[in-house]
Amino acid sequence: MFAEVIVDIAHSDVDKIFDYACDETISAGMRVVVPFGRSAATGFVIRTKEKSDVPPEKLKRVYRAEENFPALNGECLGLAEKLRDRYRCPLALVLRLFLPSEMRTGKVGEASRNFARLTEEPFEPPLRAKQQLALIGFLRENGEADTAFLRERFGGALKALTDKGIVLIEKRRVFRDPYRGIEGEREERTLTPAQENALEAIGKTEKTVTLLHGVTGSGKTEVYLRLIAEQLRKGKTAIFLVPEISLTPQMLSQLRARFGGQAAILHSGLSAGERFDEWRRLREGSARIAIGARSAIFAPVENIGVIVIDEEHDGSYSSENAPRYNTFDVAFLRAKYNNCKLILGSATPSVETYKRAMDGEFGLVRLPERINKRPLPEVCIVDMRREIRRGNPSPFSVVLRERLKNCLDGGNQAILFLNRRGYSQTVLCRECGYVAKCEHCDVALTYHSEENCLKCHYCGARYHMLSGCPECGSVRIGYVGTGTQRVVTELKKLYPSARILRMDNDTTKGKEGHYKILKQFAQKEADILVGTQMVAKGHDFPSVTLVGILDADMSLHFPDYRSGERTFQLVTQVAGRSGRAEERGEVVLQTYEPENAVLRFAASYDYEGFYEHEIAMRAGMFPPFAKIVRVMVVGEDEKEALEALKEVFGKLEAVYAKQPEKFLFFNKMHSPIKRIKEKFRYQALMRLTDGAPLREIYEICSAVSYKKTVVYVEENPANLS
Repeated sequence: MFAEVIVDIAHSDVDKIFDYACDETISAGMRVVVPFGRSAATGFVIRTKEKSDVPPEKLKRVYRAEENFPALNGECLGLAEKLRDRYRCPLALVLRLFLPSEMRTGKVGEASRNFARLTEEPFEPPLRAKQQLALIGFLRENGEADTAFLRERFGGALKALTDKGIVLIEKRRVFRDPYRGIEGEREERTLTPAQENALEAIGKTEKTVTLLHGVTGSGKTEVYLRLIAEQLRKGKTAIFLVPEISLTPQMLSQLRARFGGQAAILHSGLSAGERFDEWRRLREGSARIAIGARSAIFAPVENIGVIVIDEEHDGSYSSENAPRYNTFDVAFLRAKYNNCKLILGSATPSVETYKRAMDGEFGLVRLPERINKRPLPEVCIVDMRREIRRGNPSPFSVVLRERLKNCLDGGNQAILFLNRRGYSQTVLCRECGYVAKCEHCDVALTYHSEENCLKCHYCGARYHMLSGCPECGSVRIGYVGTGTQRVVTELKKLYPSARILRMDNDTTKGKEGHYKILKQFAQKEADILVGTQMVAKGHDFPSVTLVGILDADMSLHFPDYRSGERTFQLVTQVAGRSGRAEERGEVVLQTYEPENAVLRFAASYDYEGFYEHEIAMRAGMFPPFAKIVRVMVVGEDEKEALEALKEVFGKLEAVYAKQPEKFLFFNKMHSPIKRIKEKFRYQALMRLTDGAPLREIYEICSAVSYKKTVVYVEENPANLS
């Protein structure tokens, strides 16, 4: 018996199959330890066979299997090979996506605990042995209990009864349960006619992909849950993806309420043990619904009946680490393999997705109204230029202050959205104009008042707050721009009795950081929630009647073709948090460009109008009419990085010379942010038409090899900075 093995080393030099002799216990998908060079290495068994082309005397034997079961099923192995070919990266790098990272490094395994129960032996301890009597009574009532708990409660009575053979202790495997306290309340919801029509349309279509385009509060989640329930009844499994870790506890509570322990959660915020146990439950089939952020698309479930990608427009579904996959591409391959439905849900679908639906490539199902026909919140656009002229320099317009007071006086809640954390965006010298920048990245530092320090939001470096200008010595240090910390500080001055929560990357550390804040707000333990984009999506707070968007222009003028689309999506999504119960909601949108077409479309919830405007702007030049491809060259040594850029660009020029008509744009340049984490960044940027030699571009880049420089390809990157 022979095994074809890929060693778990992500390097092109060893990205090949190696044959090893093995016994019958080894099967495809197993992780094995094999001799490799002068040491041992872990590898993945791709397949087994009866014969090998390598002479028997040259073959080494597999040392052992890491687990007694295949870590990867047949679908995962096949999918990994397709992704390797698609993104031209080492197969080992793709195979790692299917496993908890700590499992690969041997830093996590099964957990076990000791449990005690009574034996059948009749025994009545002396009346003076009160603790033994109490322990026996406890076990008779409860059946069994954790020995650690029993020792703490009953002291030495446990050992005494164990020595006498009255209590039996058994060691058993236990699963570490993330979010153990989250249990949603099961409620039977009656479907609206629109939801019933949506389910019927999804069930009837023969298309693999369906876009569920529903306004905020239209009941998309209930449609997802009904689709999942139908597939579970058929004995199948499901994958449910959400864009933010902050949304997973909320969605998990709904899945647990409906499906109990059949839902398992996968995301990077879990502890190593929790992630391993949830992965294992899915692998062995005791859990049949995988929920999580992007990485959950690689969940080890089999016989998938439906895949849901909620908020499909979100940029977080594109991986920024190798392999740089798009979640939709992986989901589509899994849907085709399992012959199942792939549902893309959004109130503001991406322009590319909506065009594919309009062209008939995807199914299109609409939920145009909120449940019970509740009206969408009224949006009031405030011109902040007038506020400045009237002498109001604060982040809050007069209109927002008045409506916030009315909201609080009425016993309701408000959400204030600002997509910038920290106290101020920039710290500068008012004498010479010096701006505090990170030593490791070409970006300005952000002031954080609570810690009185400057932080880099790219590499995480921290610096002492300036007491004077390092350039001219002036002590006239000023703050430019407003962040969430500053908003909270100003709110406390205006509304001293208001209870305020802040939700951004600084306040949501740890697995339950998001959940605790959202739970507090949902239980009305706070009046105002101030947050970045993580407050904009998917949350349902019945008491929120006011949403304030403090700087609607922030994302409008980024040097990115998607800036208008992202602004429309953010404004629409955060506005949708208001007025989701009986009382009508309102939104105050503050802008320095009140006449901007994108903001006008967002204020009137006119997605179709926005789409027609945006598609006309992109015609023939940007996705979905063309593909943007960026070749990134990133290196510690600037001279070597430039040399690598010159080499790769020269090879790309040869491709361009053969098919110039396929290139709408082609040039090399500095990346917009020239340095991050001490690494210099250069890029070759292309806009390509259909039929462009994309595979050749990948092959050129994968063949370029330097000691301290990496070269990689990004397609339609979510972030062009």
